Amino acid sequence: MGQPGLFGNLAGLSRLLEAWTKRHYLVVGTFLLAGLIVVPLVLQQEAKFAGADEQAGALIGEISPEYQPWITPFWEPPSGEVASLLFALQAALGAGFLGYGIAYLKYQKDPC
Repeated sequence: MGQPGLFGNLAGLSRLLEAWTKRHYLVVGTFLLAGLIVVPLVLQQEAKFAGADEQAGALIGEISPEYQPWITPFWEPPSGEVASLLFALQAALGAGFLGYGIAYLKYQKDPC
């Protein structure tokens, strides 16, 4: 048996990955997701996480100070918390419809 090269121990890695269960993947995925959330917040502690609308409005104000919006919202949420709640509700409803559509298409082809 020769010296393992740069990719010499792929058979061992393959056996290891075959032995992993769904629980292993869930744990590793959870840590990776937590890392994706925490690392930017730690590295950019002084960053201002403003919304795209606010950033675009500021940029338009810099480029063309005389610009006047041609439409205004007919209702604005009373607070940022209400706006966040409505956004989360919209996301949940969208995910529900998407999940229902995928399940409908899957079971339409192959019923239980």
